[in-house]
Amino acid sequence: MPRVSRKQADLNREIIVEAATRLFRERGLHGISVVDVMAAAGLTHGGFYGHFESREALAQEASGRAFDQSAESWQERIAAHVDDNDAARRALIEPYLSQASRDNPGESCPVVAFAGDMCHEATDSGLRQTFMEGLNRLLNSYGSLLNSGDVDADRQQALVEYSLMVGALTLARASRGDALSDEILDAACTFLTSKGSSN
Repeated sequence: MPRVSRKQADLNREIIVEAATRLFRERGLHGISVVDVMAAAGLTHGGFYGHFESREALAQEASGRAFDQSAESWQERIAAHVDDNDAARRALIEPYLSQASRDNPGESCPVVAFAGDMCHEATDSGLRQTFMEGLNRLLNSYGSLLNSGDVDADRQQALVEYSLMVGALTLARASRGDALSDEILDAACTFLTSKGSSN
């Protein structure tokens, strides 16, 4: 069997990472196997180790990619409201707490997708370090929109509000199919968007 070109190998690797990023968001970091990832990528299982030394190495790269995608999406939304922090904040909150976000975990928040797995990770693991870097990056983006003039108060508000967003989306997914799910999303979104960022 002929060897694939470097260009094709790079493309295959990218396809694997993208497939894994979506699957890990959908099922968690420990909810899928190498076979699952390679099938989703449309590649044979045997080719995996030509790209990654372990499943954990792929999980770390894919989780990092998920956080990069979320951070880029947030920055685009913030940039669209560069002179209005409250509008930028709403532009983060409303899609986050939407039915689309709840129903499409493969394209949604990596914090919600991976937090449960992090409860069982060693504090010094590469996966946990990637998670912590991503979490802090999103928190800092959110916090940059709070403008009370008190840095400590803004940090506390960012922690509370982002925790509410993550918790509401988690509970909405867990109760999907019941009227309570929509109720949770609506209540959290209404509460957060009715508060100005200077409050």
